[in-house]
Amino acid sequence: MSTSEKRKSDRVAFTRGVDTWMMAIDGTWRRSCVMDDVSQTGARLTVDSSIAGLNLKEFFLLLSSTGLAYRRCSLAWVNGEEIGVTFVQPPTKKKTRSGRP
Repeated sequence: MSTSEKRKSDRVAFTRGVDTWMMAIDGTWRRSCVMDDVSQTGARLTVDSSIAGLNLKEFFLLLSSTGLAYRRCSLAWVNGEEIGVTFVQPPTKKKTRSGRP
């Protein structure tokens, strides 16, 4: 089964990648990268410098220079300087029955 067959949602590939930044949740590190493609569930990035030793369990992908547009991510795979990230979904609120708190 190919990678594209395993994907849960369609990807949008960019002719020229989109310049973005990866940043630690606690702000202790930041790396420039290029977003090569994106979907509702994740993205493929090319990282400009080493990611060795970085905590990539969860981090932010900054989509704007001001940091106002971002997605929380986790590392899915590494292939040389390319990495795959999965967008971390916020927990969904449970609905309560009417009349109950």
